[in-house]
This record gives sequence, C-alpha cells and structure tokens, in this order.
Amino acid sequence: MKAIVSGLINIETTLRVRKFPIEYYPIDYPFFGIKSEVSGVAYNVAKALITLGNEIQISSFIGKDEEGKRILSKLEYEKIGKSFIFDELKETPVTVALYDEEGKRQIYCDLKDIQEKEIELFGVEEAIKDSELVILCNINFNRSILKKVKKMGKLIASDVHVLSDINDEYNREFMECADILFLSDEQLPCSAESFILELKERFPSKIIVIGLGKEGALMWERSKNRVYRLEAVHIDEVVNTIGAGDALFSAFINYYMKGYQALEALIRAEIFAALKIRCSGASDGFVGESIVESYYQKNKINVRETDC
Repeated sequence: MKAIVSGLINIETTLRVRKFPIEYYPIDYPFFGIKSEVSGVAYNVAKALITLGNEIQISSFIGKDEEGKRILSKLEYEKIGKSFIFDELKETPVTVALYDEEGKRQIYCDLKDIQEKEIELFGVEEAIKDSELVILCNINFNRSILKKVKKMGKLIASDVHVLSDINDEYNREFMECADILFLSDEQLPCSAESFILELKERFPSKIIVIGLGKEGALMWERSKNRVYRLEAVHIDEVVNTIGAGDALFSAFINYYMKGYQALEALIRAEIFAALKIRCSGASDGFVGESIVESYYQKNKINVRETDC
C-alpha cells in the first residue's frame, strides 16, 4: 500500500514514575526509566505501517533546531520519505509522558507554534495523488486540505483520539471527512455502544472504531450496519500503553487496505497493539506481519456482534 501520513512529529521523553498521584520528593533515580525518542502520531503511524510492509510518505512541520535535525536524521534512518517535512516552526514540538506500572499515563505536549501553520495542497499534492489512502491526523495544519483531499476522491483515515462530545468543534471537520474514523473511549459521555451509534448517524464514515483499552475495541461497519465488540488481547507483560492507540489504528489500516475484512483487520490490529505495549516508547515495539500472524493462530478473540 502507498499512503501519506500528515500530522505531528515531536521529540518525546518518557518517564516511569512510582505511582499516580505523584508524591513530592526532590530527586528520584528511575534507572532505565527515562527515554527520549522521535515520536508523534504521524511518525508512530508511519513507522508502524513501514514495519508492516507499506510505502509511506510523511508530512509535518519542525523547527530549524537540534530537535528538528534529530527528526530528519531518524526519518532517513527509518527510510521514511521526508520530502514533505517543512522546517518553518520557531521550535520543534516536544512531549513528556509519565507512566506507571499499571499502564496509567499523563502526557504533557508542547506543540510550540505548530497550530498556527497550514499545509498547502500544492506542497503535498503529488504524494496525495500517488496514495491509495490519505491519513490526516487531527491537527490544525491539516484543516486547509481536508475537504480538498475529499474532493479528489481519496480515501481518508483519521484518529480523533479523545472525544467527550459528539458536537466537538475542534474535531468536527475531521469526523465529517474521515472514511475510517478512530477514537478512544477515555472521555466518552455515555457507553461506547451508544456513542458509536450516535456517530454513525451524524457522520458519513464507512468504519468507526472506538478503542476500549484493556477492554478491547468496538467497531461499526456501514456496509453491514453491524457493531462488533472485541475482547482485548493479552500477550506477555504490559510495559507501557503509550502509543497503543496509534498501533491499533495503523495495523487496522494496513490489513484493511490489503483486502482483509474489517473484522479480521481489527483482530490482527489488536494483536499488533498488544505486542507493541511490551515496549516503553510510543514508537517502539512494532512487529512485522509474520509475527502478528503467528500470534493470530495461537490466540482466539471473542467477538460479540449486534445488528443495528
């Protein structure tokens, strides 16, 4: 599959803490508990898709600073195309993510001035035309091309992450344009089942997936007008759940775009995400399709189906 991913790239520092809430103490020594890497939704998704055997371009903004140079070097190392990276920011975005042994996390994301930027269609049009899928992350600079990409007849995938209101103004345009729509259940105002039914009535998406964390995932498919609830996959010890949602999203796209039925694609995506969270960083722990398939053969996932 050929695809372009447009979204945030940043430098992420993860810190393992004893527990939440954090008690005050002047110094601590979490040996091998601090890690700094290139991350961000666009990078995580691009790296996961490349690991799964796809050809990916990435579009984002960085600064002309050391962090920006580090990102460009990492993209070159990972063989992720960097022709559509624009070094126009005052500083490169950075993130600090705290996590504990139970998988709880607290993230501080300093976007710098990235929310003031806009992607110009002419700057990425070549890559979009050459792509089977356009992945547009829910960041301000993508708003300028959302409807233009839709008019080009391209399939669009977007993850709006945390949503507490179906009328959320920040994410409305992304939900209106996404053919494949992902989100988390973390701040839903009602049950995931009720919310997914509201979403499918309000927005034109072909597929909607709500990640349920340790409870699994929920999916609605327009062609069958059916809701699927999948139990979670548990593989080995969970080290850090940061990036699990990006992994689920990426793997589903990979399998669905390669011709798998939506349900089969989501089952494999759950396995991919479960394998990923055995590692600490948001962009670490991705595995290839052969490894996913070996675990697919050994793990049975219970699925409950409901007609709408």
